[in-house]
Amino acid sequence: MHREPVETVAFRAGYLALFALMIAPLLVVIATSFSEGARIAFPPESLSLVWYGEFFDSIRWLEAFTSSIVVGVGTAALATLLGVLGAFGQEFDDGPLGTVVAPLVLIPLLIPPVILGITLLMYFNEGGFRGSYASIILAHTLWATPLVYFVMRSVFSRFDWQQLDAAHDLGAGPVQSFVHVVLPNVKHGVFVGALLAFIISLQEFVMALFLSTSRTETIPVLAWTELRQAMDPMVSVVSTFLILMSLGALVLAVIATNLEWVSKQLS
Repeated sequence: MHREPVETVAFRAGYLALFALMIAPLLVVIATSFSEGARIAFPPESLSLVWYGEFFDSIRWLEAFTSSIVVGVGTAALATLLGVLGAFGQEFDDGPLGTVVAPLVLIPLLIPPVILGITLLMYFNEGGFRGSYASIILAHTLWATPLVYFVMRSVFSRFDWQQLDAAHDLGAGPVQSFVHVVLPNVKHGVFVGALLAFIISLQEFVMALFLSTSRTETIPVLAWTELRQAMDPMVSVVSTFLILMSLGALVLAVIATNLEWVSKQLS
């Protein structure tokens, strides 16, 4: 056999094995959500939707689901605003501050979430915000904003800035030129950044554990609380919803960044 085919086969086998290793635990979780028994078991002895019915009949789980959506949407909105404006502003900063912005933006991702949770708990307790949606949204924004920032830095690196100069020459102000010239050309990147921020918030657990109360607890926090008491398939049901929502958001992100390719495939 020639060298190239052997390398190609080895590469494909490697990433297929890695994909199987990553997807297998998710499939196990989804399978256990259809168990009819009172405890998590794989493989399930019998299949049933009884625990999905229990989820939709549970006020506490539905409230936690609503809290996760509220926090996720709030985080996506705030992180996208900060990330887009930060990346946009750095395009025009040639000074020394511009060279240190990127490392500074990374700092929240390098700090353990336990440390962030404890620090923010003390901070928000002093301000009277502990237990509110605002405190959890601000905490999640610390993690989500760097992702949006670096996505937009990549997007802006491919933007033709002569269009912005032309808008200024024609009399458009800073806000007008950004809204009518820049934003329409980078909207797909903004959408992808917002989806990533939403996914990060949806899955985050440690900071939410420190900052939430029974009124604002998110799905990961409630799932952890329930696991300490019982190993019933309800946790698998909730995990399945989180998996499907995350996958759906990723599919939308891929579609948003490859609209031309998708349109060609559908035509």
